[in-house]
Amino acid sequence: MSLPPRVKRAAALSARFLTVGGISTLIEVATFNILLFGLGWDAVAAKIVASLVALVNAYFGNRQWTFKDRARRRRWVEITLFVIVNAVCTALGALLVWGGVEAASALLGRPAGPFVVNIVNLVSIVVVVLARFGFYHSVVFRASPTERAAQPGA
Repeated sequence: MSLPPRVKRAAALSARFLTVGGISTLIEVATFNILLFGLGWDAVAAKIVASLVALVNAYFGNRQWTFKDRARRRRWVEITLFVIVNAVCTALGALLVWGGVEAASALLGRPAGPFVVNIVNLVSIVVVVLARFGFYHSVVFRASPTERAAQPGA
């Protein structure tokens, strides 16, 4: 049984997005741990800075590979939308880390340790990845009306 072309395109797009996201996640987790445990930063500040560092990779990876076939807008419009979407997603991630660390500390009756903090951070990354994919696909790197009309089964 062969998959419909639309499903194949969606699977290929998702695989490229997850590859770029995986590399960005490694960058984010490494930066987060260096800032938090190596330099003694606050968890929320470390999360925000780590997310911003990873976003540089995410923009270029997604623009040049994941969504390379999408029509390009003016660069400043695309970058502005990318920054706005990622500001929202970074705030969501920071909120999830803050709430998760606070909840874990309350449940444990002591400050959360590195293992728990990293689990909370990874959960926040999963939630934010889903939000980013939706925003990138429908807002930042959206297909133009002519591209959508040219796709079979659209």
